[in-house]
Amino acid sequence: MQRGRRLEVFTLGWNLVEAVVAGAAGLAAGSTALIGFGLDSLIESLSGGVLLWRLQDGTAGESRERVAQRLVAVSFVALAGYVSVESVLTLSSRSEPDASIVGIVLAAVSVIVMPILARAKRSVATGLKSPALTADSRQTDLCAYLSAILLAGLGLNALLGWWWADPLAALAMVPIMLFEARRSWRGDSCAC
Repeated sequence: MQRGRRLEVFTLGWNLVEAVVAGAAGLAAGSTALIGFGLDSLIESLSGGVLLWRLQDGTAGESRERVAQRLVAVSFVALAGYVSVESVLTLSSRSEPDASIVGIVLAAVSVIVMPILARAKRSVATGLKSPALTADSRQTDLCAYLSAILLAGLGLNALLGWWWADPLAALAMVPIMLFEARRSWRGDSCAC
Protein backbone atom coordinates (compact mmCIF):
# COMPACT_ATOMS: atom_id res chain seq x y z
CA MET A 1 0.00 0.00 0.00
CA GLN A 2 2.85 2.39 0.90
CA ARG A 3 4.59 1.89 -2.45
CA GLY A 4 1.29 2.50 -4.25
CA ARG A 5 0.88 5.79 -2.37
CA ARG A 6 4.44 6.85 -3.21
CA LEU A 7 3.84 6.13 -6.89
CA GLU A 8 0.65 8.20 -6.81
CA VAL A 9 2.37 11.08 -5.01
CA PHE A 10 5.12 11.00 -7.67
CA THR A 11 2.50 10.87 -10.44
CA LEU A 12 0.59 13.77 -8.93
CA GLY A 13 3.75 15.86 -8.62
CA TRP A 14 4.91 14.95 -12.12
CA ASN A 15 1.54 15.83 -13.66
CA LEU A 16 1.43 19.17 -11.86
CA VAL A 17 4.93 20.07 -13.06
CA GLU A 18 3.98 18.87 -16.54
CA ALA A 19 0.84 21.03 -16.47
CA VAL A 20 2.71 24.19 -15.44
CA VAL A 21 5.65 23.71 -17.82
CA ALA A 22 3.51 22.67 -20.80
CA GLY A 23 0.98 25.44 -20.17
CA ALA A 24 3.62 28.15 -19.88
CA ALA A 25 5.61 26.86 -22.87
CA GLY A 26 2.40 26.49 -24.88
CA LEU A 27 1.31 30.05 -24.18
CA ALA A 28 4.78 31.36 -25.02
CA ALA A 29 4.93 29.45 -28.32
CA GLY A 30 1.26 29.74 -29.25
CA SER A 31 1.09 25.93 -29.33
CA THR A 32 -2.38 24.37 -29.12
CA ALA A 33 -0.81 20.93 -28.63
CA LEU A 34 1.29 22.06 -25.65
CA ILE A 35 -1.58 23.92 -24.00
CA GLY A 36 -3.87 20.91 -24.48
CA PHE A 37 -1.21 18.60 -23.08
CA GLY A 38 -0.80 20.87 -20.05
CA LEU A 39 -4.54 20.99 -19.40
CA ASP A 40 -4.74 17.20 -19.78
CA SER A 41 -1.98 16.88 -17.17
CA LEU A 42 -3.96 19.12 -14.84
CA ILE A 43 -7.06 16.93 -15.20
CA GLU A 44 -4.95 13.82 -14.63
CA SER A 45 -3.65 15.45 -11.44
CA LEU A 46 -7.23 15.73 -10.20
CA SER A 47 -7.76 12.11 -11.12
CA GLY A 48 -4.54 11.04 -9.37
CA GLY A 49 -5.54 12.97 -6.26
CA VAL A 50 -8.77 10.99 -6.11
CA LEU A 51 -6.88 7.69 -6.30
CA LEU A 52 -4.43 8.84 -3.64
CA TRP A 53 -7.39 9.70 -1.43
CA ARG A 54 -8.88 6.24 -2.11
CA LEU A 55 -5.60 4.50 -1.24
CA GLN A 56 -5.64 6.31 2.11
CA ASP A 57 -9.36 6.12 2.74
CA GLY A 58 -10.05 2.48 1.94
CA THR A 59 -13.62 1.85 0.86
CA ALA A 60 -15.29 4.87 2.50
CA GLY A 61 -16.69 7.63 0.37
CA GLU A 62 -17.74 5.70 -2.74
CA SER A 63 -20.43 8.24 -3.61
CA ARG A 64 -17.85 11.05 -3.51
CA GLU A 65 -15.56 8.97 -5.69
CA ARG A 66 -18.34 8.55 -8.25
CA VAL A 67 -18.93 12.31 -8.34
CA ALA A 68 -15.19 12.85 -8.80
CA GLN A 69 -15.12 10.37 -11.69
CA ARG A 70 -17.97 12.21 -13.39
CA LEU A 71 -16.24 15.57 -12.92
CA VAL A 72 -13.06 14.18 -14.45
CA ALA A 73 -15.08 12.84 -17.40
CA VAL A 74 -16.77 16.19 -18.00
CA SER A 75 -13.38 17.91 -17.76
CA PHE A 76 -11.95 15.64 -20.45
CA VAL A 77 -14.93 16.32 -22.75
CA ALA A 78 -14.53 20.07 -22.24
CA LEU A 79 -10.79 19.77 -22.93
CA ALA A 80 -11.44 17.78 -26.12
CA GLY A 81 -13.87 20.48 -27.27
CA TYR A 82 -11.39 23.26 -26.50
CA VAL A 83 -8.52 21.50 -28.28
CA SER A 84 -10.71 20.74 -31.32
CA VAL A 85 -11.91 24.33 -31.70
CA GLU A 86 -8.46 25.84 -31.12
CA SER A 87 -6.85 23.42 -33.58
CA VAL A 88 -9.37 24.17 -36.30
CA LEU A 89 -9.01 27.93 -35.72
CA THR A 90 -5.22 27.65 -35.82
CA LEU A 91 -5.32 25.65 -39.04
CA SER A 92 -7.87 27.91 -40.74
CA SER A 93 -6.08 31.13 -39.76
CA ARG A 94 -2.67 29.61 -40.54
CA SER A 95 -1.45 30.87 -37.18
CA GLU A 96 2.05 29.45 -36.97
CA PRO A 97 3.22 28.46 -33.48
CA ASP A 98 6.83 29.08 -32.55
CA ALA A 99 9.16 26.16 -31.96
CA SER A 100 9.33 25.17 -28.29
CA ILE A 101 12.54 23.54 -27.09
CA VAL A 102 11.12 23.41 -23.56
CA GLY A 103 8.06 21.58 -24.90
CA ILE A 104 10.18 19.14 -26.89
CA VAL A 105 12.33 18.32 -23.86
CA LEU A 106 9.23 17.91 -21.66
CA ALA A 107 7.57 15.59 -24.18
CA ALA A 108 10.78 13.55 -24.65
CA VAL A 109 11.23 13.09 -20.89
CA SER A 110 7.55 12.15 -20.53
CA VAL A 111 7.88 9.55 -23.30
CA ILE A 112 10.59 7.91 -21.16
CA VAL A 113 9.12 8.39 -17.67
CA MET A 114 5.49 7.42 -18.29
CA PRO A 115 6.02 3.81 -19.48
CA ILE A 116 8.39 3.15 -16.55
CA LEU A 117 5.85 4.59 -14.13
CA ALA A 118 3.00 2.58 -15.71
CA ARG A 119 4.96 -0.68 -15.30
CA ALA A 120 5.72 0.12 -11.66
CA LYS A 121 2.03 0.82 -10.99
CA ARG A 122 0.98 -2.46 -12.63
CA SER A 123 3.48 -4.35 -10.50
CA VAL A 124 2.18 -2.80 -7.28
CA ALA A 125 -1.45 -3.18 -8.42
CA THR A 126 -0.91 -6.91 -8.92
CA GLY A 127 0.51 -7.27 -5.42
CA LEU A 128 -2.30 -5.23 -3.87
CA LYS A 129 -4.98 -6.73 -6.13
CA SER A 130 -6.08 -3.15 -6.83
CA PRO A 131 -8.31 -2.58 -9.87
CA ALA A 132 -8.09 1.19 -9.29
CA LEU A 133 -4.30 1.19 -9.45
CA THR A 134 -4.40 -1.10 -12.51
CA ALA A 135 -6.75 1.36 -14.22
CA ASP A 136 -4.43 4.21 -13.25
CA SER A 137 -1.51 2.36 -14.84
CA ARG A 138 -3.51 2.27 -18.08
CA GLN A 139 -4.09 6.00 -17.82
CA THR A 140 -0.35 6.47 -17.37
CA ASP A 141 0.14 4.47 -20.60
CA LEU A 142 -2.24 6.90 -22.32
CA CYS A 143 -0.10 9.77 -21.01
CA ALA A 144 2.87 8.19 -22.78
CA TYR A 145 0.89 8.11 -26.04
CA LEU A 146 -0.08 11.77 -25.62
CA SER A 147 3.58 12.61 -24.97
CA ALA A 148 4.64 10.82 -28.16
CA ILE A 149 1.99 12.66 -30.20
CA LEU A 150 3.08 15.96 -28.67
CA LEU A 151 6.75 15.22 -29.38
CA ALA A 152 5.97 14.43 -33.02
CA GLY A 153 3.99 17.63 -33.52
CA LEU A 154 6.49 19.87 -31.79
CA GLY A 155 9.45 18.16 -33.45
CA LEU A 156 8.04 18.45 -36.96
CA ASN A 157 7.31 22.12 -36.37
CA ALA A 158 10.78 22.83 -34.97
CA LEU A 159 12.84 20.69 -37.36
CA LEU A 160 10.97 20.99 -40.64
CA GLY A 161 8.93 24.16 -40.12
CA TRP A 162 5.69 22.23 -40.52
CA TRP A 163 3.62 24.64 -38.41
CA TRP A 164 0.44 22.66 -39.09
CA ALA A 165 1.92 19.59 -37.32
CA ASP A 166 1.26 21.30 -33.96
CA PRO A 167 -2.52 21.72 -34.36
CA LEU A 168 -2.77 18.32 -36.05
CA ALA A 169 -0.97 16.75 -33.07
CA ALA A 170 -3.48 18.49 -30.81
CA LEU A 171 -6.35 17.05 -32.88
CA ALA A 172 -4.75 13.59 -32.64
CA MET A 173 -4.98 13.91 -28.85
CA VAL A 174 -8.77 14.44 -28.92
CA PRO A 175 -9.78 10.75 -29.36
CA ILE A 176 -7.57 9.79 -26.41
CA MET A 177 -9.17 12.51 -24.27
CA LEU A 178 -12.66 11.33 -25.25
CA PHE A 179 -11.68 7.72 -24.56
CA GLU A 180 -10.51 8.74 -21.08
CA ALA A 181 -13.76 10.69 -20.57
CA ARG A 182 -15.92 7.71 -21.52
CA ARG A 183 -14.07 5.31 -19.28
CA SER A 184 -14.11 7.74 -16.38
CA TRP A 185 -17.85 8.38 -16.78
CA ARG A 186 -18.50 4.63 -16.73
CA GLY A 187 -16.31 4.31 -13.65
CA ASP A 188 -13.86 1.84 -15.15
CA SER A 189 -10.92 4.09 -15.78
CA CYS A 190 -8.87 7.03 -14.77
CA ALA A 191 -7.20 7.17 -11.44
CA CYS A 192 -10.54 6.93 -9.69
